[in-house]
Amino acid sequence: MKKILYTLAAGVMTLSLAACGANGDTKSAEKENKAKTAESSGQQDQTKQQKEQQQQAEAMQKKMEKQKVDDKKTVALVNGKAILGSDYNTALSSTQMQMQQMGQDPTSDEAAKQVKDQTIESLVGQTLLLQEADKKGYKASKTEITKQMEQLKQQYKGQDKLEAAMKQQGMDMKKLNQQMADSIKFTKYMDKEVHAEKVTDEEIKKYYDQYSQQAQGQKLPKLEEVKPQIQQQIQQQKKQEKLSQIVEGLKKNAKIEVKI
Repeated sequence: MKKILYTLAAGVMTLSLAACGANGDTKSAEKENKAKTAESSGQQDQTKQQKEQQQQAEAMQKKMEKQKVDDKKTVALVNGKAILGSDYNTALSSTQMQMQQMGQDPTSDEAAKQVKDQTIESLVGQTLLLQEADKKGYKASKTEITKQMEQLKQQYKGQDKLEAAMKQQGMDMKKLNQQMADSIKFTKYMDKEVHAEKVTDEEIKKYYDQYSQQAQGQKLPKLEEVKPQIQQQIQQQKKQEKLSQIVEGLKKNAKIEVKI
C-alpha cells in the first residue's frame, strides 16, 4: 500500500511541474503514472496471491499433521513384530505426498481411510519382506552401513546438517542406521530372490507408443534414444508386481493385527 501511495504522489508532482512548462509533457507524465500504478497494482496482486498460497499450504500441513499418531503407539503387529507410530508417521508423510502429487487431497473424508490403509499395507508388506530376508540369512555389514552413511553425509554436506535434517523428520542417528541396515538387506533380497521376466522389444515399443499418445503432439526423442530408460522402467514395474505377489503369499501364513 505504501508503494502505491508513493507512486501516486510522485505522479502528482510530475504533473504539477509539467503544467508550469509545456502542455505536451503532461500527457507523457500521465502515461508514465498510469504505467507505474498498473505495475504496482500487479505486484500487489501477485504478493496477495503468494500469501494466499502460503496460507493454504500451512492449513494443509496442519490437517496432515492431525492424521499422525503417537510415536510410541503400536499401530500393527506382524508375526509378533510391533510397528510403531514413529514408523507409521514417516510412511504416512510419504503416502500423503504421493496423493498430493496426483492432485488429490489426502485430508478429505474420502481419502482419509485410503491414506491410513495404504500406509499400513505398505508397512506390513515391508515388515514381512524384511522378516523373510532375515530368514534367508541376508545381512548388512558394518562396512556397508558405514559406506552408505558417508555417502549420506556428503549429500548433506556434513554430520551436523545431516543430524539436523534427521531431527526435523523425528529421527535420530540410531534409527537412521537401522533403516540403512534394513535397506541393504532388502536390496540384497531383491537382487537374489525377486526375478522378473525379461523385457521384450514389443513391450518397449508399446510403452513408447502409449507415452507418445499422452504427450499430445509434443516433440519426443526417438525410441532408440530412450530405449534403455524405458527398459529399466518396465523392469522395475515387473519387479514390483513380482514383489506384490511374494507379499500376498507371505500374508497367507502370517499373523497380522492392525491396532488403528
